[in-house]
Amino acid sequence: MTVLVTGGAGYIGSHMVWELLDHGEDVVVLDRLSTGFDWAVAEAAELVVGDIADQELVEDIIKRHSVDSIIHFAGSIIVPESVADPLGYYLNNTVKSRALIESAVRTGVKNFIFSSTAAVYGTPEESPVNEQAPLRPESPYGTSKLMTEIMLRDTAAAHDFRYTALRYFNVSGADPQMRTGQSTKGATHLIKVACETATGKRPSMDVFGTDYETRDGTCERDYIHVSDLVNAHYLALKRLRDGGDSMVANCGYGRGSTVLEVIEAVKRVSGVDFPVVMSGRRPGDAVAIVSRPDLCKAELGWVPRCNDLELIISHALEWEKQLALRNRV
Repeated sequence: MTVLVTGGAGYIGSHMVWELLDHGEDVVVLDRLSTGFDWAVAEAAELVVGDIADQELVEDIIKRHSVDSIIHFAGSIIVPESVADPLGYYLNNTVKSRALIESAVRTGVKNFIFSSTAAVYGTPEESPVNEQAPLRPESPYGTSKLMTEIMLRDTAAAHDFRYTALRYFNVSGADPQMRTGQSTKGATHLIKVACETATGKRPSMDVFGTDYETRDGTCERDYIHVSDLVNAHYLALKRLRDGGDSMVANCGYGRGSTVLEVIEAVKRVSGVDFPVVMSGRRPGDAVAIVSRPDLCKAELGWVPRCNDLELIISHALEWEKQLALRNRV
Protein backbone atom coordinates (compact mmCIF):
# COMPACT_ATOMS: atom_id res chain seq x y z
CA MET A 1 0.00 0.00 0.00
CA THR A 2 1.30 3.42 -0.98
CA VAL A 3 0.17 6.89 0.06
CA LEU A 4 -0.01 9.61 -2.61
CA VAL A 5 0.74 13.04 -1.13
CA THR A 6 -0.27 15.92 -3.38
CA GLY A 7 1.62 19.13 -2.71
CA GLY A 8 4.22 17.06 -0.87
CA ALA A 9 7.05 19.45 -1.77
CA GLY A 10 5.35 22.30 0.09
CA TYR A 11 5.38 23.33 3.72
CA ILE A 12 2.84 21.01 5.33
CA GLY A 13 3.12 18.35 2.63
CA SER A 14 6.85 17.87 3.13
CA HIS A 15 6.28 17.37 6.87
CA MET A 16 3.57 14.83 6.03
CA VAL A 17 6.00 12.85 3.88
CA TRP A 18 8.43 12.58 6.78
CA GLU A 19 5.62 11.60 9.17
CA LEU A 20 4.56 8.79 6.84
CA LEU A 21 8.11 7.57 6.27
CA ASP A 22 8.78 7.63 10.01
CA HIS A 23 5.86 5.17 10.32
CA GLY A 24 7.20 2.87 7.61
CA GLU A 25 4.80 3.93 4.83
CA ASP A 26 5.61 3.92 1.12
CA VAL A 27 5.11 7.42 -0.27
CA VAL A 28 4.84 9.02 -3.70
CA VAL A 29 4.60 12.80 -4.05
CA LEU A 30 2.86 14.74 -6.82
CA ASP A 31 3.75 18.43 -6.93
CA ARG A 32 4.08 20.93 -9.76
CA LEU A 33 6.71 22.85 -7.72
CA SER A 34 4.95 26.20 -8.11
CA THR A 35 5.65 27.04 -4.47
CA GLY A 36 7.31 23.85 -3.21
CA PHE A 37 10.90 22.64 -3.52
CA ASP A 38 12.22 19.33 -4.79
CA TRP A 39 14.88 19.33 -2.07
CA ALA A 40 12.16 19.45 0.60
CA VAL A 41 10.93 15.98 -0.39
CA ALA A 42 12.57 13.18 1.60
CA GLU A 43 14.81 11.00 -0.58
CA ALA A 44 12.89 7.85 0.36
CA ALA A 45 9.76 9.20 -1.33
CA GLU A 46 9.40 9.32 -5.11
CA LEU A 47 8.68 12.81 -6.47
CA VAL A 48 6.61 13.17 -9.62
CA VAL A 49 6.50 16.74 -10.99
CA GLY A 50 3.04 17.39 -12.36
CA ASP A 51 -0.44 18.79 -11.81
CA ILE A 52 -3.26 17.10 -9.90
CA ALA A 53 -5.61 18.06 -12.75
CA ASP A 54 -3.64 15.84 -15.16
CA GLN A 55 -5.90 12.83 -14.69
CA GLU A 56 -3.93 10.56 -16.99
CA LEU A 57 -0.80 11.22 -14.94
CA VAL A 58 -2.59 10.86 -11.59
CA GLU A 59 -4.25 7.59 -12.56
CA ASP A 60 -0.96 6.21 -13.88
CA ILE A 61 0.73 7.05 -10.55
CA ILE A 62 -2.07 5.37 -8.60
CA LYS A 63 -1.88 2.19 -10.67
CA ARG A 64 1.93 1.95 -10.85
CA HIS A 65 2.41 2.50 -7.13
CA SER A 66 -0.66 0.58 -5.86
CA VAL A 67 -1.90 3.71 -4.09
CA ASP A 68 -4.64 2.98 -1.56
CA SER A 69 -4.83 6.44 0.06
CA ILE A 70 -4.47 10.07 -0.99
CA ILE A 71 -3.54 12.96 1.29
CA HIS A 72 -4.37 16.15 -0.59
CA PHE A 73 -2.46 19.36 0.22
CA ALA A 74 -1.98 20.88 -3.24
CA GLY A 75 -3.67 24.27 -3.54
CA SER A 76 -3.46 28.02 -3.01
CA ILE A 77 -3.71 29.40 0.51
CA ILE A 78 -3.36 33.21 0.70
CA VAL A 79 -6.60 34.90 1.77
CA PRO A 80 -6.04 38.43 0.34
CA GLU A 81 -4.77 36.90 -2.91
CA SER A 82 -7.99 34.91 -3.19
CA VAL A 83 -10.01 38.11 -2.84
CA ALA A 84 -8.06 39.64 -5.74
CA ASP A 85 -8.13 36.45 -7.86
CA PRO A 86 -11.23 34.43 -6.97
CA LEU A 87 -11.39 32.56 -10.27
CA GLY A 88 -7.77 31.46 -9.88
CA TYR A 89 -8.60 30.04 -6.45
CA TYR A 90 -11.74 28.28 -7.64
CA LEU A 91 -9.68 26.71 -10.43
CA ASN A 92 -6.71 25.65 -8.33
CA ASN A 93 -8.53 24.64 -5.14
CA THR A 94 -11.91 23.46 -6.36
CA VAL A 95 -11.87 22.47 -10.04
CA LYS A 96 -8.55 20.65 -9.74
CA SER A 97 -9.64 18.94 -6.53
CA ARG A 98 -12.69 17.68 -8.38
CA ALA A 99 -10.41 16.12 -11.01
CA LEU A 100 -8.31 14.46 -8.29
CA ILE A 101 -11.38 13.08 -6.52
CA GLU A 102 -12.69 11.68 -9.80
CA SER A 103 -9.34 10.00 -10.47
CA ALA A 104 -9.48 8.42 -7.01
CA VAL A 105 -12.97 7.04 -7.66
CA ARG A 106 -12.06 5.74 -11.13
CA THR A 107 -8.99 3.90 -9.85
CA GLY A 108 -10.61 2.51 -6.70
CA VAL A 109 -8.75 4.60 -4.11
CA LYS A 110 -11.03 4.42 -1.08
CA ASN A 111 -9.25 6.64 1.47
CA PHE A 112 -8.93 10.40 0.98
CA ILE A 113 -7.67 12.99 3.48
CA PHE A 114 -8.27 16.62 2.61
CA SER A 115 -6.45 19.73 3.77
CA SER A 116 -9.34 22.04 4.64
CA THR A 117 -9.30 25.22 6.68
CA ALA A 118 -10.87 27.10 9.57
CA ALA A 119 -11.63 29.81 6.99
CA VAL A 120 -14.83 27.89 6.19
CA TYR A 121 -16.28 29.35 9.42
CA GLY A 122 -15.50 33.01 8.69
CA THR A 123 -15.76 34.89 11.98
CA PRO A 124 -17.81 32.49 14.15
CA GLU A 125 -20.51 33.67 16.52
CA GLU A 126 -18.98 31.58 19.31
CA SER A 127 -15.32 30.84 20.00
CA PRO A 128 -13.86 28.27 20.42
CA VAL A 129 -15.73 26.96 17.37
CA ASN A 130 -16.86 23.37 16.83
CA GLU A 131 -17.63 21.53 13.61
CA GLN A 132 -21.38 22.17 13.86
CA ALA A 133 -20.99 25.96 13.68
CA PRO A 134 -22.48 27.78 10.67
CA LEU A 135 -20.19 27.79 7.64
CA ARG A 136 -19.80 31.40 6.49
CA PRO A 137 -16.47 31.84 4.69
CA GLU A 138 -15.42 35.45 4.22
CA SER A 139 -13.01 34.90 1.32
CA PRO A 140 -12.89 32.93 -1.94
CA TYR A 141 -10.13 30.86 -0.30
CA GLY A 142 -12.49 29.67 2.43
CA THR A 143 -15.30 29.13 -0.07
CA SER A 144 -13.05 27.15 -2.43
CA LYS A 145 -12.18 24.77 0.40
CA LEU A 146 -15.79 24.45 1.53
CA MET A 147 -16.84 23.56 -2.01
CA THR A 148 -14.30 20.73 -1.99
CA GLU A 149 -15.64 19.48 1.35
CA ILE A 150 -19.12 19.36 -0.24
CA MET A 151 -17.79 17.42 -3.24
CA LEU A 152 -16.16 14.90 -0.92
CA ARG A 153 -19.39 14.50 1.08
CA ASP A 154 -21.45 13.85 -2.02
CA THR A 155 -18.85 11.53 -3.57
CA ALA A 156 -18.70 9.44 -0.41
CA ALA A 157 -22.50 9.11 -0.48
CA ALA A 158 -22.42 7.81 -4.05
CA HIS A 159 -19.30 5.60 -4.13
CA ASP A 160 -17.19 3.18 -2.09
CA PHE A 161 -15.09 6.08 -0.90
CA ARG A 162 -14.42 7.57 2.54
CA TYR A 163 -12.72 10.80 3.50
CA THR A 164 -11.51 12.91 6.38
CA ALA A 165 -11.46 16.69 5.99
CA LEU A 166 -9.26 18.37 8.59
CA ARG A 167 -9.98 22.04 9.13
CA TYR A 168 -6.63 23.62 9.95
CA PHE A 169 -6.21 26.60 12.14
CA ASN A 170 -2.91 28.55 11.85
CA VAL A 171 -0.11 26.11 11.08
CA SER A 172 3.36 27.17 12.18
CA GLY A 173 6.76 25.91 13.29
CA ALA A 174 9.11 23.40 11.68
CA ASP A 175 10.17 19.78 11.99
CA PRO A 176 11.96 19.49 15.38
CA GLN A 177 14.73 17.53 13.61
CA MET A 178 15.09 20.38 11.08
CA ARG A 179 14.50 18.10 8.10
CA THR A 180 12.02 20.56 6.59
CA GLY A 181 10.16 23.76 7.40
CA GLN A 182 8.33 26.76 5.93
CA SER A 183 10.56 27.75 3.00
CA THR A 184 8.21 29.64 0.66
CA LYS A 185 9.58 32.99 -0.47
CA GLY A 186 7.22 35.86 0.29
CA ALA A 187 5.17 33.73 2.73
CA THR A 188 2.39 35.58 4.56
CA HIS A 189 2.13 33.37 7.68
CA LEU A 190 2.49 35.60 10.75
CA ILE A 191 5.06 33.55 12.65
CA LYS A 192 7.11 33.00 9.48
CA VAL A 193 7.09 36.74 8.71
CA ALA A 194 7.97 37.67 12.29
CA CYS A 195 10.84 35.16 12.37
CA GLU A 196 12.16 36.46 9.06
CA THR A 197 12.11 39.97 10.51
CA ALA A 198 13.82 38.83 13.71
CA THR A 199 16.61 37.18 11.71
CA GLY A 200 17.17 40.22 9.47
CA LYS A 201 15.61 38.83 6.30
CA ARG A 202 13.01 41.63 6.36
CA PRO A 203 13.66 45.21 7.52
CA SER A 204 10.30 45.38 9.28
CA MET A 205 6.86 43.75 9.35
CA ASP A 206 3.28 45.00 9.14
CA VAL A 207 0.33 44.45 11.46
CA PHE A 208 -2.83 44.52 9.36
CA GLY A 209 -5.62 46.06 11.42
CA THR A 210 -5.50 47.34 15.00
CA ASP A 211 -9.18 48.17 15.50
CA TYR A 212 -10.73 44.71 15.72
CA GLU A 213 -12.94 43.76 18.66
CA THR A 214 -10.27 41.72 20.42
CA ARG A 215 -8.32 42.29 23.63
CA ASP A 216 -5.64 44.39 21.88
CA GLY A 217 -7.36 45.31 18.60
CA THR A 218 -5.51 42.77 16.43
CA CYS A 219 -6.79 39.53 14.95
CA GLU A 220 -6.79 36.43 17.13
CA ARG A 221 -5.82 32.96 15.86
CA ASP A 222 -5.16 29.44 17.13
CA TYR A 223 -1.56 28.47 16.24
CA ILE A 224 -0.83 24.75 15.81
CA HIS A 225 2.60 23.16 15.37
CA VAL A 226 2.99 21.56 11.96
CA SER A 227 4.27 18.33 13.51
CA ASP A 228 1.11 17.93 15.55
CA LEU A 229 -0.96 18.66 12.46
CA VAL A 230 0.64 15.99 10.29
CA ASN A 231 0.36 13.50 13.14
CA ALA A 232 -3.40 14.12 13.09
CA HIS A 233 -3.34 13.25 9.37
CA TYR A 234 -1.50 10.01 10.03
CA LEU A 235 -4.03 9.05 12.70
CA ALA A 236 -6.84 9.91 10.27
CA LEU A 237 -5.23 7.62 7.69
CA LYS A 238 -5.09 4.75 10.19
CA ARG A 239 -8.73 5.32 11.11
CA LEU A 240 -9.89 5.23 7.49
CA ARG A 241 -7.88 2.09 6.75
CA ASP A 242 -9.48 0.47 9.78
CA GLY A 243 -12.93 1.16 8.35
CA GLY A 244 -13.76 4.45 10.01
CA ASP A 245 -16.57 6.54 8.56
CA SER A 246 -16.06 9.82 6.75
CA MET A 247 -15.66 12.81 9.06
CA VAL A 248 -14.77 16.49 9.31
CA ALA A 249 -12.68 17.68 12.26
CA ASN A 250 -10.94 20.80 13.53
CA CYS A 251 -7.18 20.79 14.01
CA GLY A 252 -6.08 23.38 16.54
CA TYR A 253 -5.19 23.64 20.21
CA GLY A 254 -8.20 25.58 21.50
CA ARG A 255 -6.08 28.53 22.58
CA GLY A 256 -5.94 31.88 20.79
CA SER A 257 -3.16 34.43 20.48
CA THR A 258 -3.47 37.89 18.96
CA VAL A 259 -1.10 39.23 16.31
CA LEU A 260 0.59 41.52 18.84
CA GLU A 261 0.95 38.67 21.36
CA VAL A 262 2.65 36.52 18.72
CA ILE A 263 5.01 39.35 17.75
CA GLU A 264 5.95 39.93 21.38
CA ALA A 265 6.59 36.20 21.81
CA VAL A 266 8.87 36.17 18.75
CA LYS A 267 10.77 39.16 20.14
CA ARG A 268 11.08 37.40 23.48
CA VAL A 269 12.28 34.06 22.08
CA SER A 270 14.65 35.62 19.53
CA GLY A 271 15.95 38.37 21.78
CA VAL A 272 15.49 40.86 18.92
CA ASP A 273 13.33 44.00 19.14
CA PHE A 274 12.53 44.37 15.44
CA PRO A 275 10.48 47.17 13.79
CA VAL A 276 6.70 46.71 13.45
CA VAL A 277 4.50 48.95 11.27
CA MET A 278 0.80 49.34 12.07
CA SER A 279 -1.24 49.16 8.86
CA GLY A 280 -4.89 48.97 7.82
CA ARG A 281 -7.03 45.86 7.65
CA ARG A 282 -6.60 43.33 4.85
CA PRO A 283 -9.65 42.11 2.91
CA GLY A 284 -10.94 38.68 3.88
CA ASP A 285 -9.37 38.44 7.35
CA ALA A 286 -11.65 37.03 10.05
CA VAL A 287 -11.59 38.83 13.40
CA ALA A 288 -10.97 35.92 15.74
CA ILE A 289 -11.15 32.17 15.38
CA VAL A 290 -10.08 29.51 17.86
CA SER A 291 -10.58 25.77 17.54
CA ARG A 292 -12.54 23.36 19.66
CA PRO A 293 -10.52 20.19 18.88
CA ASP A 294 -12.54 17.71 20.97
CA LEU A 295 -13.69 15.66 17.98
CA CYS A 296 -10.18 15.26 16.59
CA LYS A 297 -8.95 14.02 19.96
CA ALA A 298 -11.89 11.67 20.52
CA GLU A 299 -12.10 10.12 17.04
CA LEU A 300 -8.43 10.03 16.10
CA GLY A 301 -6.87 9.60 19.52
CA TRP A 302 -4.86 12.73 18.78
CA VAL A 303 -2.62 13.96 21.61
CA PRO A 304 -0.74 17.20 20.80
CA ARG A 305 2.95 17.11 21.67
CA CYS A 306 4.05 20.67 20.81
CA ASN A 307 1.23 22.76 22.30
CA ASP A 308 3.36 25.73 23.27
CA LEU A 309 3.63 29.01 21.36
CA GLU A 310 7.25 29.64 22.32
CA LEU A 311 8.24 26.12 21.25
CA ILE A 312 6.55 26.67 17.89
CA ILE A 313 8.44 29.94 17.50
CA SER A 314 11.77 28.44 18.54
CA HIS A 315 11.48 25.76 15.85
CA ALA A 316 10.47 28.38 13.26
CA LEU A 317 13.45 30.56 14.20
CA GLU A 318 15.86 27.63 13.98
CA TRP A 319 14.51 26.78 10.53
CA GLU A 320 15.20 30.34 9.36
CA LYS A 321 18.84 29.82 10.39
CA GLN A 322 18.94 26.51 8.50
CA LEU A 323 17.51 28.20 5.40
CA ALA A 324 20.15 30.95 5.61
CA LEU A 325 22.89 28.30 5.64
CA ARG A 326 21.29 26.47 2.70
CA ASN A 327 21.12 29.66 0.66
CA ARG A 328 24.82 30.30 1.19
CA VAL A 329 25.81 26.94 -0.28
